[in-house]
This record gives sequence, structure tokens and C-alpha cells, in this order.
Amino acid sequence: MIDHSLLHPAMTDAEIATGLSIAAKYKFPAGNSTTEVKVFEATKAAEAGGKEIDMVLNIGKALGGDWDYAVVSKGSILKVIFENDFLTDAEIVKLCHICSEDGVAFVKTSTGYGFVKQSNGMYNYQGATLPHLSLMRENVEEGIQIKAAGGVRTLDDLLRVRILGVMRVGATAIEAILEEAMRRGIGEELVEVNVPPLSSV
Repeated sequence: MIDHSLLHPAMTDAEIATGLSIAAKYKFPAGNSTTEVKVFEATKAAEAGGKEIDMVLNIGKALGGDWDYAVVSKGSILKVIFENDFLTDAEIVKLCHICSEDGVAFVKTSTGYGFVKQSNGMYNYQGATLPHLSLMRENVEEGIQIKAAGGVRTLDDLLRVRILGVMRVGATAIEAILEEAMRRGIGEELVEVNVPPLSSV
């Protein structure tokens, strides 16, 4: 259920564990490439052994209403990243419908790098919000999975998004999440877990 995010630009090959499936990330964080370039890069990643492709849609094209940007990957799992912080609910719904028609494997909330200037002049992002995750779940075809990325930092965050039907999260706080799970007795045996209600967050 968890994709461990290793996206720092200074990450070296020595820091990447072996024996893991690699998911290639393309066009982080703004998705600014032509369809042809994205298809070429996704194809090369799949040919090089990439098991999954996380591709950011061209945010500027979506905001401009140009919905004709898509990518095809040869046998790899395709996750299309929306960058919801920049989008209206109507644009998110439209993208869910396009991804449903194209039969992608996942729709994903954000890169974690979609910083938006706030009224106080600071830059911040929301990432995976419960309202956006619910909206995405309601508007993709059955069989298309949802990936929450950005903002899932605790075990309760993880459990809340799972209740909404999220099948995968992208997180950098995996160690803290797993330690909390162990403290609460969550392991290989089934246990009942108390999660604060969604309405309380």
C-alpha cells in the first residue's frame, strides 16, 4: 500500500535499496512536455525495467482546458498525477473521466512539490486532502485506483485515506508510520484499529 518516496535531486544510486521494484517519475513537478516526449520517456523507462510510471500531467494544458494530453506505457503500470492544489473540483472531475476512458491504473493527487503562493506570501501545498480523494474516488471508473501523495505522514492519515478507498500512498514518513503501527499492535495478525472519524479532521 505504501510507495516510499525517494525524490530528492541529490539521491545517489548507493542510497537506493536493491531488490525493490522501481517506479520511474516523469516530468516532476509541472508536467511541461509534449505528449511525444512523455511517450518516448515512458517507453524507455518501461524498456529499462521500470515496473511503474508516475507521470505528471501538463498542468498548464489542463488549466487551459486542453484535455488532449495522454501517455501510453508499454506494459508498465501508469499513474497519472494531477497536482490537485492547482486544479478546481471541475478540472479534477474532468481528468478523472479522461483517465477512466484511457484505462490508466492509478490517478494520483500530487507530486508533493506543487507549492502554491499563500495570502501571507509563503509557499505551501496541501497534497492529498480528504475532499479531493473522495472526489477522485467518486469520479473514476471502478478498477482505477487512487494514490494519495503529499501529506500522509502518520498512521492515522494512512488509515483515513484507506477508508476512502485509496489503495496506495506516496510517503517519506514510512519509518514513523510503521513504528506507530507496531506500537498499536498492528502486524501480520488481524487486529481492530481505532481511527478518528473522517468528519473530525
